[in-house]
Amino acid sequence: MTSFLGPLDQAGRVPPRQQTRVAAFLVSAHGALARRLALALPGQMKAGWQTELNAQFYREAETVSLLMRATSWKPDPELLLLVPSWEMAWLPKPKTDIADTAMALTIDTAALGHAVHAAIRPAALLPDKASPEDPFVIALRRIEFESGRQMQAQIMFLKGQDLLPFRDAVNAAVEQRHLEVRDLWDTMLNGIGVERGTRP
Repeated sequence: MTSFLGPLDQAGRVPPRQQTRVAAFLVSAHGALARRLALALPGQMKAGWQTELNAQFYREAETVSLLMRATSWKPDPELLLLVPSWEMAWLPKPKTDIADTAMALTIDTAALGHAVHAAIRPAALLPDKASPEDPFVIALRRIEFESGRQMQAQIMFLKGQDLLPFRDAVNAAVEQRHLEVRDLWDTMLNGIGVERGTRP
């Protein structure tokens, strides 16, 4: 096990197998967020935070599009088992103690988004010698940069006045999603010889 992706080739590129596994996980997570945000978008916006949902939907779709084009894909039979398990993890898990079903689903979507953007730091996997010109390297750094911006918007919603009556449920949803995402991310990395826990 190592702390970073690699070994890099002579041009400083991440091995295609590792690119494929990391990109497949990120496409699954961000694609699920895009789908859930699309369903959560109202026909007519009546609250300020709903405008942010629209912006986040397009950012998630952009992340998926970027990864599809920037990754050096390689056949990976294990993905036949891994992808369905990831997709199941992203399914809605609204808190049953919130009577407003639409609000419960929106909270769960925001909690999942916060977990994906906070717990997954793809650029931290890149060794110092990774080529700054490689599309996959650029994509991972771009995704991490955008994640920081999106996470701030999710925090504003999750800590907003509209959710004060549901504070305990919101905290529980965020904690649950963080644990789930970190576990899936670490397990995926272990499968390609990377151990995130060894990094300071």
